[in-house]
This record gives sequence, structure tokens and C-alpha cells, in this order.
Amino acid sequence: MTDTAARPKSTRPRVPLKPKAQRREETTTRILDAAERLFARDGLHGVTLRAVAAEAGVDTALVHYYFEDKARLFTSTFGRRAEVVNQMRLESLDRYEAEHGDAMTVRGVLDAFLRPLFLLLNEGDPAWLNYAALVAQVNNTPVWGGDTMHQHFDPVIHRFIGLLRRVSPDTPERQLFWFYHLLSGALTLSLAQTGRIDVLSDGLCKSSEMVAICDAMEAVFTGGFEAIRR
Repeated sequence: MTDTAARPKSTRPRVPLKPKAQRREETTTRILDAAERLFARDGLHGVTLRAVAAEAGVDTALVHYYFEDKARLFTSTFGRRAEVVNQMRLESLDRYEAEHGDAMTVRGVLDAFLRPLFLLLNEGDPAWLNYAALVAQVNNTPVWGGDTMHQHFDPVIHRFIGLLRRVSPDTPERQLFWFYHLLSGALTLSLAQTGRIDVLSDGLCKSSEMVAICDAMEAVFTGGFEAIRR
């Protein structure tokens, strides 16, 4: 009797292979998650495709295969969650306008714009915090950051400003855009989660308190709008 004949047959059930499309999706998601973590920490120029591959646990050739180069990988990484945020914000702004119409307030418009993102950061997948840090970094990068923000966020920003215009039609157009500029700066600093406020306040305030940050921003910028519109 040969060794082959003597070997007992395995009784373990064969695990079916996942469909190719599912395997591709899982792999690309793993690569994008890894890229998001590294880009948020080290920036566009501080990350290599080899480092992303190592973080994702895949071969570097696979990263090239799915995304070609670092620029495409970065664009895919940044745009993935931007679509989600923009959709949530637009739905929130549309819903607020539909429910309140001419009774809308600056505080209400601010809440409809800010709250969806802060709730995601507070209650969603922890990876959203990586994305928040990435957005903060991009919004403070003068060479290519402005173009990236323009590509992904301008429509929802114009929708937000449009509602402010409806709430306060006598506010000079120039002031509406200065208002958003200053709001964006405060938002960017909050998304960066630097821990600076933690140290300054001796732990009284924390950069991880996303709901508290949202509440404070709404209060400050509601008053700020009244001052800047005059």
C-alpha cells in the first residue's frame, strides 16, 4: 500500500473562495485605510507606496496595480470619505431649509452644516479621526491643498453660504465669504486634534471632545456673524 493510499482523507469542509469583486474591494479598502493613517500622520510627501503596502500587509506591486501611483492613491484616499461627508451635509442643509424656510436662523444653518461631521467623528468608525486630521493638513497646505479642497468640497460650501445669504440678505457678499474663511480656520484646527487645548486648559478641555467643540463653535460663530454682517 502506498503512502498516498494510506493517508486518510480530510474531513474538513473546503472554504469557498470569495468572489473576485469582493476580494478586490476588501484589498483596496485595506490599502486606503492604511494610506489614510499614514497620510494623516506624515503628509503627502512623507509617505511612500512601499510604506503603504507594508502598513496594509500587501505587496507594493498590488498598490501600483490598483492605484498606479501615489497621486492617484492620495486622491482616492481623500475623496472616499469626502463623498460621505458632503452627502450628509447636503441632506442636513436641505432638510433644515425644508423644515424652517424663512424662519431659518444663522445658528440653525451652522448646526445643519457642522453637526453631521462632528457626530461622525464622535460616534462613527474611529478611522474618521484619521480622515479629520488629513483634511486639516490639506486645508493648511498652500501649494496643492487649496486645489484639493476646491475639488472635493466647494459645492457643499456654496450651499451653506447660500443659506446664510437667505437668512441675512442684507449682509455684504464679501462678509459672507470672510465668515466662512474664519469658520473654516476654526474647523481645521479642531479637526487637527493637536492636543493644544488640552495643555492650555490643564485638561479642562480636550481636543477629542467633538460635540463640545461643535456646540462652542456654533455659539461663537453665531455671535460672530452678527458682528461681521454690519
